[in-house]
Amino acid sequence: MFKYDLKKGAYQMSDQDQALKASVIRNFSTADGRLQSIPVQRKKKLIILEYLISKLEPGRPYPEKELNMFIKGFHEDFATIRREFIVHGFMTRENEVYRLAPQENWAT
Repeated sequence: MFKYDLKKGAYQMSDQDQALKASVIRNFSTADGRLQSIPVQRKKKLIILEYLISKLEPGRPYPEKELNMFIKGFHEDFATIRREFIVHGFMTRENEVYRLAPQENWAT
């Protein structure tokens, strides 16, 4: 989904990918920003996970309870989403403290 642009020194997303991302977020969330459901299809699930992760602060440690409360603001099944963050490389976990992983580790 992301391609590294050597000239800009950053990851870039095509217009088509941006449209898909916006569509998935719109289709799986309510007007108030909560998730209606967790997508089953991998590509859509990764878009939703990335959308949620984008609302967290890079470099900041998140104790498990705090991360659970953050996720509950979007969906009641915080344990599944928290696990998906780890499985897909969005976050790391050590001693019940979570941190955002570098973007190049994300499964996109």
